[in-house]
Amino acid sequence: MNKPMRIVTLEEHIVFPELVAKLPKEVLSGFGQSPMMQQMAPKLADIGGERLKSMDDNGITVQVLSVVSANAKLLNAEEAPAFAKQYNDAIAEKIAAYPTRFAAFAHLPTTNPEAAADELERTVKTYGFKGGLINGLTNDEFLDDPKYAPIFERAERLDVPIYLHPDVPPKAVQEAYYSGLPKHSGMLLSVAGWGWHSETAIHTLRLIVAGVFDRYPKFKLIIGHMGEMLPMMMARCDNAFKPGQAGVNQRTISQTLKDQVYITTSGLFTKPPLTIAIETFGIDNIMFSVDYPFSTNEQGKQYLDSLDLPQEDMEKLTHGNADKILKMNQGF
Repeated sequence: MNKPMRIVTLEEHIVFPELVAKLPKEVLSGFGQSPMMQQMAPKLADIGGERLKSMDDNGITVQVLSVVSANAKLLNAEEAPAFAKQYNDAIAEKIAAYPTRFAAFAHLPTTNPEAAADELERTVKTYGFKGGLINGLTNDEFLDDPKYAPIFERAERLDVPIYLHPDVPPKAVQEAYYSGLPKHSGMLLSVAGWGWHSETAIHTLRLIVAGVFDRYPKFKLIIGHMGEMLPMMMARCDNAFKPGQAGVNQRTISQTLKDQVYITTSGLFTKPPLTIAIETFGIDNIMFSVDYPFSTNEQGKQYLDSLDLPQEDMEKLTHGNADKILKMNQGF
């Protein structure tokens, strides 16, 4: 009898209500009030109940957990570090009961970049966290701002990746790009319908043309949703950004992406995006993810079962690349 294939997923989310309750109401901007978030709240808070059963039912070996929204970046530089530490301690405590099933990305207080770097190091060394996850912009700033350099420097030194995850757009962008549309369509267009993905692609491109990847050549970035539209646009970007001309980047956009950026399948479960991702990024840069609970493990498993990839490539996609990039030992 064949042994079931090991499956590691790494854009899988948590939100702990007891930590959200510690945030001032004025910074939450109605977080958790939408019908979707109210429906998702119990799933986001759960670790060992329905989440674990769903993993078992769908053959998922390990989830790498990360905090989404309602996070430390809503707090100022003085308050954010303590909040992030509390969150990371809570994550470590909750997953300790399931040491072979869950890992985590550190929750980082990005309004205080030095503290964020220290918190990344503390959680990696103390708890074995696999890197850090950052949700979108901080105070409407992209991470290419020099103030965020300590995060990249520390991640490179620790040899752990940063996962760049989307978040709601700044108010000015929301009003300029997504207002004036019927019902909830503007909000949907600003997030999963398009905006999340274009903004994360822009964020990644800014890091390249600003020279961040050249300054930290061993730094590794992870982005989700089958590369946030970058596979389709890679050649076009190469034409626009010749090394050293439009920006300070020393390599082409495509070479930098292949050298230092890794993508996950999170939430995209059709074959064409994977095909172009393999043809552009390459199979060694792609990792399977579900985006639980916003996508279901059933959807993810059905998608995996539909793929017709060589066995070696399937093993890389489902666990091999994640094991290598996150240094996952086989105890997981």
